[in-house]
Amino acid sequence: MNRRQFLELSAALAGATALSCKSGWVLAGQASGRPSISLAQWSLHRTLRSGQLSTLNFPAATKDWFGIQAVEYVNQFFADKAGDSHFFAQLKLRADDVGVRNLLIMIDGEGDLAATDTKLQQQAIENHYPWVEAANALGCHSIRVSIGDSGTEKNAAKQAAVIGLNKLAEFAHDFNIQIIVENHMGHSMDAEWLAAVLKQSGRTDVGSLPDFGNFSGDLYQGTELLMPFAKGISAKTFDFDANGRETSMNYRRLLEIIHKSGYQGYIGIEYEGDDPDEVTGIRRSQHLLENMIKQVWVTS
Repeated sequence: MNRRQFLELSAALAGATALSCKSGWVLAGQASGRPSISLAQWSLHRTLRSGQLSTLNFPAATKDWFGIQAVEYVNQFFADKAGDSHFFAQLKLRADDVGVRNLLIMIDGEGDLAATDTKLQQQAIENHYPWVEAANALGCHSIRVSIGDSGTEKNAAKQAAVIGLNKLAEFAHDFNIQIIVENHMGHSMDAEWLAAVLKQSGRTDVGSLPDFGNFSGDLYQGTELLMPFAKGISAKTFDFDANGRETSMNYRRLLEIIHKSGYQGYIGIEYEGDDPDEVTGIRRSQHLLENMIKQVWVTS
């Protein structure tokens, strides 16, 4: 999408955006003790893959279309840019120009940090180095990594995960970047296993990114187990009923767990529904989160 097309699409969406821009109180939420809302790039994966939107235009689209002022990137959409300092300088400038904060980069396809083969693990660690540098260049606080998908026995994978995460965190420390793990695949979808890994790590710069949609066990128990380590939250949504409620999970209950934990950071919208109109899906997710945050933090 070139600049002219981007502006035309933004104008076409302006009327519907007016409602979502009323969410300004959420964006200042941290000052009032409430979480703020961010947008995960994955929510627009079909729009991005179709070429209707580029990563460089993603921050401006997030602000213009939804009134959201914080974003989470996914390296799948710019996998060839690892080590490209010019690209990340451009992206940082685009975000700064529209007042959007870069929070983190979700890293996929760079190997399993919990691999028990030391050579494979070391290669995975080093594969993440350029993304740590990119996150620093963007002003992010973290990169999100995946662990435990190599099919290794759970206990062996746990020990390897601690080593892999801590080694990567040692490198990332000099860049002021945290390493956060999503319950994303393999063993990491077991919240008890992942919580044990993070506890054994013992580092304050190694944490979790609880994802509502990716637990192999009980969603609510899993969220509760990971919240003590949370440095971000991935608020997955799929479908909504006529009253705007997410049909596969109890959002009020989830937000009550988050509130009880004392978390005051960002909650990232990650719409993954089948509706080809991703913008509408994101708006429904946004309105749901705004309502739940307002209800839970005001009434609790």
